[in-house]
Amino acid sequence: MNNLLILPLAVLQSLLLASGQVLLKFALGRMLPFAWTGEFWKSVFVNWQFAACGLCYGAGSLLWFYIIKHFPFSMAYPMVSLSYVFGMIAAIIFFHEPVSAAKWFGVLLIMAGCYFIAK
Repeated sequence: MNNLLILPLAVLQSLLLASGQVLLKFALGRMLPFAWTGEFWKSVFVNWQFAACGLCYGAGSLLWFYIIKHFPFSMAYPMVSLSYVFGMIAAIIFFHEPVSAAKWFGVLLIMAGCYFIAK
């Protein structure tokens, strides 16, 4: 199997993971404070962001199964770090967080590392 095929698969899997995290953060913001009450659990299970978060994690996990079955683990596992790249982009877009030049440099190093691991 062509090792460069891992890059688009890893990008998709990382996008699913980062999307799940973003949706979870939104979902937690809409939930009531934790309590062992019916009202709390209702706030969990009627929360569409929480359900969508689970779907993203589930799809990402199924794709991860495929990746680790068909590619060397030493190549596949470092690709998970791409989710950090998408997480930082999501922090800017959805949560309006500032990102320093040092963090951008770190993201570039992660991306370069993933490319060289796939080669």
